[in-house]
Amino acid sequence: MVVAAALLTRQKGAAETTLDDVRAATATSKSQLFHYFPDGRSDILTAVAEYEAAQVLEAQQPYLGDLSLWEAWQKWRQEVLHHYTELGQQCPLGSLTTELGKSSPQARSIITTLFDDWEEALLRGARAMTPDEPETARDRARSILTAVQGGVVMLQATGRTDYLDAALTAAINALQPATPRTA
Repeated sequence: MVVAAALLTRQKGAAETTLDDVRAATATSKSQLFHYFPDGRSDILTAVAEYEAAQVLEAQQPYLGDLSLWEAWQKWRQEVLHHYTELGQQCPLGSLTTELGKSSPQARSIITTLFDDWEEALLRGARAMTPDEPETARDRARSILTAVQGGVVMLQATGRTDYLDAALTAAINALQPATPRTA
């Protein structure tokens, strides 16, 4: 039910996705739906936010887990671009930030945790790439995260990934060593 609700939310938006839509998409009775989601719509939107947040981070693995080398950053960047190019305008990140974040305090908390966890992974990589500049690592990690988010918003508005590509490239280029470090 959660996966179907997530797909519906991506397609129609959280405000337009009804419990009847979820029931129809999953061939679920009203009693089954309320068995799993006693508070109805708010419970299912919270479950969708949890599912989508997990999808955002999972799509970046294994690269997000170790960004200590320039080559790893390049592979991560390519994976992010590939992933969002495949998803196009139906991406969970856009759904999370533009739709689900407004749906409830619980969903907002899930999204905040997602961004905190994502920033922490990027921060570890930024610190590894700029060990002589620890004070700028957090700003760089946040710039990279904002580049992804902004690029995804532009993708949703235009259907084009070139904004995401340009923003992400510019953001990670600040981490590029003069002589690339290799394994």
